[in-house]
Amino acid sequence: MSAAMDTESTYSGYSHYSGHSKKAHRQGRDRHKSPRSKDGSRSEKSVTIQTPPAEPLLGNDASRAEEGQDDNWGETTTAITGTSEHSISQEDIARISKDLEDSVGLDCKRYLGLTVAAVLGLLVFLTPIAFILLPQILWRDDLEPCGTVCEGLFISVAFKLLILLIGTWALFFRQPKADIPRVFVFRALLLVLIFLLVFSYWLFYGVRILDSKDTNYQGIVQYAVSLVDALLFIHYLAIVLLELRQLQPMFTVKVVRSTDGESRYYSLGHLSIQRAALVVLENYYRDFAVYNPALLTASKSRAAKHMAGLKVYNVDGPGNNASGQSRAMIAAAARRRDSSHNELYYEEADHERRVRKRRARLVVAVEEAFTHIKRLQAEEQQKAPGEMMDPREAAQAIFPSMARALQKYLRTTRQQQYHSMESILQHLSFCITNNMTPKAFLERYLSPGPTLQYDRDRWFSKHWTLVSEEAVTSGLQDGSVFVLKCLDFSLVVNVKKIPFIKLSEEFIDPKSHKFVLRLQSETSV
Repeated sequence: MSAAMDTESTYSGYSHYSGHSKKAHRQGRDRHKSPRSKDGSRSEKSVTIQTPPAEPLLGNDASRAEEGQDDNWGETTTAITGTSEHSISQEDIARISKDLEDSVGLDCKRYLGLTVAAVLGLLVFLTPIAFILLPQILWRDDLEPCGTVCEGLFISVAFKLLILLIGTWALFFRQPKADIPRVFVFRALLLVLIFLLVFSYWLFYGVRILDSKDTNYQGIVQYAVSLVDALLFIHYLAIVLLELRQLQPMFTVKVVRSTDGESRYYSLGHLSIQRAALVVLENYYRDFAVYNPALLTASKSRAAKHMAGLKVYNVDGPGNNASGQSRAMIAAAARRRDSSHNELYYEEADHERRVRKRRARLVVAVEEAFTHIKRLQAEEQQKAPGEMMDPREAAQAIFPSMARALQKYLRTTRQQQYHSMESILQHLSFCITNNMTPKAFLERYLSPGPTLQYDRDRWFSKHWTLVSEEAVTSGLQDGSVFVLKCLDFSLVVNVKKIPFIKLSEEFIDPKSHKFVLRLQSETSV
């Protein structure tokens, strides 16, 4: 209970800070709804995307303007957001994305292929059994007796159907990982081939066996065995087309994120564009650092600050042409360009200095907290089993000692929107349970990790749109380019074919490595 009270007291200041931000935002909105805004020529409409105040770690997203503030700015700061007529929060964006996903999930087209495949698979497995049972049911008395060879064929059909069932389950009955815009061509071709095969066998069975009531029961069983053999060969063909064909690397793709330019290279085999897009997205969530739009605001604010410092005076009166003002602004920007690199250098140096200082504070605070955990564990060993603390209580007990240092570091590195207090407590209790070191605990926060490391609610990319000049069902080709777009950024994929490599061999005679060392008996004195 004491640990919980400490945690609540630690975060009481942050809830107060968030309350001030909400109040200031409502006041700004009320001020904006003045009679002056009724004029259509003077009103301005903007969209403000806000982070929910209860979800991020310790406060609001107001840390974007912290470059010129001291280390203790977060304790007594009240942030006032800009006025807007329309506002949308991150919760609204997440809800809209969820509604889109639900609407897609309710679409009948998503389950149409699965339903057709299930019905066709059931027909495939019941057809050989029906071929064997129908003569026994319709003209049992007229059939010739089934000998030893015929009875052995029953065992062959049973085991082949079992093998086919297991192989079909392993190859086709998988949970879909994504919804693709077009049908998978090879899978559709296999379904058509299976349907034609079963239809042909039923047609021949109806004409030559059912109509004539063939009495050669052993021949009928062999006919069913031939169908099962053909189905096994089709299953082998499916393994080659769906699994083995794409294993050999044939193309190298370069994936570039449009916002920050982060790139990766991957090797792909013979795939269609939509299947290659799925492979790229699976690797993106694993290899790319999580997308953080807050890191892009520094360059934008710096450019806006430089443009705000330019003033143009019209000395010739209001009737002068605007082209002269444009030339004056371009010339002034060119003159300021010579000194802008100094400002960028000092801004980055100051930011790196603050990051190193707050990182050092965080490392010391975490090490002291874990040292306190070791003392608590030593004390708990002397207590009764019923009085021992669980990892969750231990995490709540030591978290207030590191919360302030962690808060400042996450705000400085602009990661606070990805780490809530609950997620940090869960990670801390996990580290305590598995007896992990402070360095292992800090690994998640000292550097941004891949997207899969964070909760799905923190992802900025869930719904993707594939843009391609060529058909998405066509295969990859050298020079192909396609784009994967989401809400805030896009992934540009450039395809290059792996070049043909000609490798030659050069023979070296083993005798060429031998040499003779001759020593002169006479030496100089």
